Amino acid sequence: MIKRYGPYVKWLLGSALMLLPLVGWTEPGIPAFTVETDAQGNQDYTLTMQILLLMTGLTLLPAALIAMTSFLRIVVVLALLRQALGTQSTPSNQVLIGLALFLTLFIMSPVLDKIYDTAVSPYLEEQIKFKEAVEIGAKPLHQFMIQQTRADDLGMFAEMADVQLTDPESVPFKILIPAYMTSELKTAFQIGFMIFIPFLIIDLVVATLLMSMGMMMLSPMIISLPFKIMLFVLIDGWALIMGTLANSFVVAGGSI
Repeated sequence: MIKRYGPYVKWLLGSALMLLPLVGWTEPGIPAFTVETDAQGNQDYTLTMQILLLMTGLTLLPAALIAMTSFLRIVVVLALLRQALGTQSTPSNQVLIGLALFLTLFIMSPVLDKIYDTAVSPYLEEQIKFKEAVEIGAKPLHQFMIQQTRADDLGMFAEMADVQLTDPESVPFKILIPAYMTSELKTAFQIGFMIFIPFLIIDLVVATLLMSMGMMMLSPMIISLPFKIMLFVLIDGWALIMGTLANSFVVAGGSI
């Protein structure tokens, strides 16, 4: 049973540890709990406090999924694709979110695997302390976010926060997260613009033909919708969109 569900447990633990930098940033210490110190002077949190931090991290999971992973870019592009096709509520929001979630898992799997191998697994084997596991586990996620973030966006938020950035690794999460989200939205809208162009051309051609035939009372959207769907199917649009989105992310020095 453990072997069967091992990969899912690994991803869950990696996702939970991925949230701990947020917990550490928002609440650096809770005086009501104690910190244990061993004979060598190393400090570690009590089990009760670890559970509290983990539960706090799980409540932040939806926000972290949107703000710190590839989910934001994917779901925005899929929403723009649906609007460009003119299919209104088809595919439904549940389908789009499901596609975005599993594509996010595919894209983020190298990051989650690295977090598990370097932080979660050593901590579970009691090779490192809790605080050290958080610091080590945050590095792969930090690197992933830095690789997707534009320097201009980082500079803007660093200037507003009055923080001097010396190197990418020293960028704090309080600056990196809003800069990353801004960059992701820019990239998503750029991809969405490219998606809109062929479908917009079809709408213009259909509207021109209807006007030339004197059928101005007939909505061009009704006539152009089958042609847009046919074009999307002929070019294998879903595979093209999903592959383009996956390849648009840079992980560990290269694209997915």
